[in-house]
Amino acid sequence: MSERATESHQSRRKKKKPAYKKRRIGDQILKPESLMMSYGYDPSWSEGSVKPPVFLTSTFIFDTAEQGEEHFNVMAGRSKPPEGETGGLIYSRFNHPNVEIIEDRLALIEDADMACVCASGMGAISAMFFALCKPGDVVVYNAPLYGGTTTLISKVLSKFGIKSYQIGSQCSGDDFSRALDEAAELGPIKMVYVETPTNPTNDIVNFEMIRQILDQFVKDNNCMRPITACDNTMLGPVFQTIIPQGIDLAVYSLTKYIGGHSDLVAGVVCGREELITPIRSTRGAMGLNLDPHTSWMISRSMETLTIRMERAANTGRKVAAWLADNPYVDVDILHPDYMDCPDYQAIYKRQCSGPGSTFSFVVKDQSRGTIFNFLNSLELFKLAVSLGGTESLICHPASTTHSGVPVDVRDAAGVTEGLIRLSIGLEHPDDLILDLDQAFSHAFKQA
Repeated sequence: MSERATESHQSRRKKKKPAYKKRRIGDQILKPESLMMSYGYDPSWSEGSVKPPVFLTSTFIFDTAEQGEEHFNVMAGRSKPPEGETGGLIYSRFNHPNVEIIEDRLALIEDADMACVCASGMGAISAMFFALCKPGDVVVYNAPLYGGTTTLISKVLSKFGIKSYQIGSQCSGDDFSRALDEAAELGPIKMVYVETPTNPTNDIVNFEMIRQILDQFVKDNNCMRPITACDNTMLGPVFQTIIPQGIDLAVYSLTKYIGGHSDLVAGVVCGREELITPIRSTRGAMGLNLDPHTSWMISRSMETLTIRMERAANTGRKVAAWLADNPYVDVDILHPDYMDCPDYQAIYKRQCSGPGSTFSFVVKDQSRGTIFNFLNSLELFKLAVSLGGTESLICHPASTTHSGVPVDVRDAAGVTEGLIRLSIGLEHPDDLILDLDQAFSHAFKQA
């Protein structure tokens, strides 16, 4: 092994401002797209390899017994790591180089202090709730949420004495203020958890309204400020970052756009150091860390994240335009460009820089059988759940992802029998439109 490579990774991590975490050239801050190629990785860790290797090891060597003691003290919270660092490598259940590389990049692109990556999106959400909430606390959340999150809040957290209060997706300031007052009767509100845009209806939550009403709520009740968290999977981090908009925690299913190839499962929570540190401790205690190989796959994917999301969003706009003018059947388009509510557009333009590529359309006055006939006629779109991959997917939420939700609740949230969700991938837009056209013609021509 070369002299350069014999210096241990443990020792290098002690440097306060390592070269592999440089974000500037002179006085100019580099763009995240540029830093996704190199940030957080030093080629000297692996004989000058331009790309990080997969660090397939369960345990890590200490230079000295004293260093081992120091690393365990940091891991257990008995002492603090050097400024800007997370502590030394011990064992891959706690941390390893591949996961730390993507945590550094995810924190950078979301403009957060730190990130905690877990083995799934639900693993990240679970670690967040269990680290920050205790029995008697109340979680206020909007609906609809991702189904797994709703199940966790309503059926799992409740077993541990953590209470919840649900509010609607199209929530005005008065509604939110009233919901906080009612939720406070159940106990101290520890967290306000939202998803925006919502899946699959693309409703939008107003961050500015949440911040202002929480300010007034804290003042009126002389209480601790609830933590705010947002599932940013649908648009982030390219078309929406939420930490700079005053939300405490950003949650992502890395399975979706950030992983981007429908070949991995992972999740992350990003935020301030004082919030992420206990989440990381919970991750280690519960064995929720992500494995090195999947972490490496995410580092690969992050290099193309921006161009993939921008290409898919541009194609999504063309598909939405065809759907709006299709000659076969009347549809409502649940795409940000087609939401005609002035309040919606004002919030969208303030919080977001683009529409993303996952949206729904609603076919009016058609039976489930006719909808299924349409879905079964498609040839290029793949009939599957999930979103954010390179391939275009289509699904019928009422019979799949939201099938466990009571019909009245589903209908109230806008997830009706005629709603069909699209996740637009990287195929040519003309071919996707061709596929939709032939399937529309087959299913709806006689409608």
